[in-house]
Amino acid sequence: MPEDYFSQGAAQYDASSSDMFHPSVVDPAVDFLADLAGDGAALELAVGTGRIAIPLSRRGVRVHGIDLSQAMVDQMRAKPGGEDVEVTIGDFATTAVPGSFRLAYLVFNTISNLTTQDEQVACFCNVADHLEPGGCFVIEVGVPPLRRLPPGEIFSPFTVTPGHVGIDELDTATQSGVSHHYWMADGRSGRWSMPYRYVWPAELDLMARIAGMRLRERYGSWKREPFTSDSASHVSVWEKTGRDDS
Repeated sequence: MPEDYFSQGAAQYDASSSDMFHPSVVDPAVDFLADLAGDGAALELAVGTGRIAIPLSRRGVRVHGIDLSQAMVDQMRAKPGGEDVEVTIGDFATTAVPGSFRLAYLVFNTISNLTTQDEQVACFCNVADHLEPGGCFVIEVGVPPLRRLPPGEIFSPFTVTPGHVGIDELDTATQSGVSHHYWMADGRSGRWSMPYRYVWPAELDLMARIAGMRLRERYGSWKREPFTSDSASHVSVWEKTGRDDS
């Protein structure tokens, strides 16, 4: 994913995603991740403006982040507690950082920002190289919304409010999509589009096995609700076992 996609909108990112910063969204995720981290360190891929990293750090977890956008990290640094999160600038699929971690995590559909299968597999392998034995990798991502597509249709709205309309444009042949966002506020309007690659839970499990991890648990939300055929998203946890016994 080009760095420009996030650098250009870094100053407005928190406001444009304000619902994701509400305590009702953040707190269950932080509780879940803190339980897995225990007294170990955590690695956040695509740390961004610190939505999860800062409150997790406040819980006593040492957090190291990787992010492609210096502008996004600068926004985090300006927040109380932002200086407590160490950050390495780079592509989270391939960037190496010092040390080992009890936990690595990737939230808010960001695995889909890697737009090829090779990049997504590389991400799993990179995480496995950073995890200590028995460490866990957590991903939060939506289930591909293909059940909502009538035959021959390629557009699927996912947000329709007075201030924001979001529409996914899907190509089922290539397993790729583009999220189109249309913003309307204070008499002004704008448009922003971002490509992504959607990925199925079973495909993620296979990527984990390639990297020497195996599925430990999967839920329908951070509150550990059951994952079912009706779940719109999932929170999955893979545990590092070593490539010989996965």
